[in-house]
Amino acid sequence: MVKIRQIFQIFMRELLILRQNHVYHFCMVAFPILVIFFFTSMLDDGLPTKLPVGIVDLDNTSTTRALSRKLEGFQMSHVVARYPSYSEARHAIQRNEIYGFLYIPKGTTEKLLASRQPKISYYYTYTTLAAGSMLMKDLKTISSLGSAGVGMATMQAKGLSDSQIQTLLQPIHVDLHQIANPWSSYNIYLTTVMVPGIIMLFIFLISTYSLGTELKFDSSKKWMAMADNNITVALLGKFLPQTLIWLAIVFGYEYYVFYHLGFPHSGGPWMLVLLGLMQVLASQGFGIFAFGLIPSLRMSMSISSLWAVLSISMAGSAFPVMGMDGALQSMSWLFPLRHYWMMYQICVFNGYPLIEAWFHFAALAAFMLLPWLVVKKIKNAMLTYVYIP
Repeated sequence: MVKIRQIFQIFMRELLILRQNHVYHFCMVAFPILVIFFFTSMLDDGLPTKLPVGIVDLDNTSTTRALSRKLEGFQMSHVVARYPSYSEARHAIQRNEIYGFLYIPKGTTEKLLASRQPKISYYYTYTTLAAGSMLMKDLKTISSLGSAGVGMATMQAKGLSDSQIQTLLQPIHVDLHQIANPWSSYNIYLTTVMVPGIIMLFIFLISTYSLGTELKFDSSKKWMAMADNNITVALLGKFLPQTLIWLAIVFGYEYYVFYHLGFPHSGGPWMLVLLGLMQVLASQGFGIFAFGLIPSLRMSMSISSLWAVLSISMAGSAFPVMGMDGALQSMSWLFPLRHYWMMYQICVFNGYPLIEAWFHFAALAAFMLLPWLVVKKIKNAMLTYVYIP
């Protein structure tokens, strides 16, 4: 009972600190909510649309003009200009006015009708990866449609049926099934790693900041005295209110994206609850460990911010971990976001049981327990260290 009363007293003390310090207001509530709405709003359409593209049509016949109109009809492409030469179109890409262009040389229609395989070229920039890959898909499709359209007209003139023409033009029909994200929505696969990663960044920083400010404002001894110098009681009382606030933010985020926006979540609500709980506790564990490793406000916050920023690249959402160098693959296990992302993919996104992600669950549990390695050092720092700016 004594320890429970001490935890409650420290809990109330921490609530007063949270209420008086505006850093906590912004970093624990305002900024995370802003990040959630920023990413989900920015990627609301799922895929980028109406990307600017140009046309260089040196043939200028009804057939090539039809190709231009078909390209304009694609959802992701928007023809903004027609250029008289290849050089001018290339300069437009360099000036960032367009992301790509279709080049139709003179004599294309004549060669098509004579079955002499004219060459249609398309150029696109990969400076912006998403825009380049999307435009490449549209430009490749429109090039294929051009040859298919002329071929169909020729075979109809020869008296072939529609089924025969289809077999000759497309002997293999691709039946595409995209699992879990059939819309190819950027919102679904980017928001679900970027927002949790940024929330983890805030948890790392706030955890180290709340410990570092005890030294900075010379309140650490008073804090420890409230727990009879029991560091476990002191940490529990201090981080319990933060944990409740972070859980409210994370569960609110999950409800918003998975139930209001309708993101796929085959794993069900209880798996979301477990994932959110593991995310918060593992992030707090790492933040406390970072401070215990180097009991300095400035250095521990630097380590936390560096680790959080690197974790977004090392999670494996943008570039697969299996494609990285061996050393980086091994290093990826040291980032909580990597294990969060794997648990999300396996148990929430694809709906497999938790046993399939047991290693990642155990890794997040290990991050939760990291503070036990440094509690003595934290206690020593709170009782004996003098703050050095």
